[in-house]
Amino acid sequence: MTAAEAGFEMPKDMDAYFKIAKDPLVRYSNMTQEMREEAVDIIVGHTEKHPKDYEKAASLIKENLDKKFGTSWHVVVGQSYSYEVTCEAKQCIYLLVMGSLGVLSWKH
Repeated sequence: MTAAEAGFEMPKDMDAYFKIAKDPLVRYSNMTQEMREEAVDIIVGHTEKHPKDYEKAASLIKENLDKKFGTSWHVVVGQSYSYEVTCEAKQCIYLLVMGSLGVLSWKH
């Protein structure tokens, strides 16, 4: 699902957007509420620690999700990408952090 397919369009006034977009915005999740909250905490923590190093952030997010929820997690961190994945039931989340940084995590 792309951001456009999810009904998300980037606003025209990006400065105003980034001021209000400090909180993570979950665009899609089929996880339970508790699992989603824990996953968001893990994702936000590592993307804030490594805002420019997407590979490092993805690696740390995967490592922590594997420890917390069992192995076989996949993580994509970046901007301007689309996706189509197959995942286990209730094991997928896509969110925006720091305004426009997309993070997709799923278990397969």
